Amino acid sequence: MRRPTLLALLVALLVLTLADVTPALAHQPYFEDVDTTADKPWSLADPTVSVALYFTLESATDVDYVAFEGSAGQSILVSMVIPQIAGQETFTPQVAVLGPGLSGGQLPAPITIPAENGAYLLAPVLGEAPIFFEPFSRTRYYQRQEERVTLPADGRYVVAVWSDSGAVGRYTLAIGDQEIFGGDPAFRSKMSSYWQPLPTPSPTPTVMPTATPQASKTSGTESAHGCQ
Repeated sequence: MRRPTLLALLVALLVLTLADVTPALAHQPYFEDVDTTADKPWSLADPTVSVALYFTLESATDVDYVAFEGSAGQSILVSMVIPQIAGQETFTPQVAVLGPGLSGGQLPAPITIPAENGAYLLAPVLGEAPIFFEPFSRTRYYQRQEERVTLPADGRYVVAVWSDSGAVGRYTLAIGDQEIFGGDPAFRSKMSSYWQPLPTPSPTPTVMPTATPQASKTSGTESAHGCQ
């Protein structure tokens, strides 16, 4: 009689383990183990599949880049939340989508805009940010930007994240809304070390001049973004 009892216990434990882990991976969470750059961005295979990128702005001049191939007419969800870590109450990084046919924002000079591309700057959140509770990881976040961006043309698109004020901190960038299981299998172990405040950088950043594309864009390009 002991064998069925032990088997039932093991099955129950497996069910509880899967129930605890699998939903957290439904949004495919990943960590920035290596800093992303304009030359070596984080690459998305499908921008419609929901991913949560747990990234960090580590210095006053740090800019993170996420790239994907898009098709004309695709509506891509882009959102930003800030982990509720001590010292991050006012941390509000800027988020822009770069790509063919986009317009709607001037970016600082350190942001690399591909030739013949434009940029759309997501509107920042005004006033006190709402707080979002994530039940699977049992963590809280300040909600920041969230928009749907309609891609105006086929081609390569890049999401850039930086801080105009030179602030450092941790953030979660979510792209896509189609939930498919996946992500970093070491999510839970990495989360504990990620959920720590960063020291404030000592140097005071200077005001950055406005960036211009590497090559002039065709005049008359209309804004091609959509919000929901």
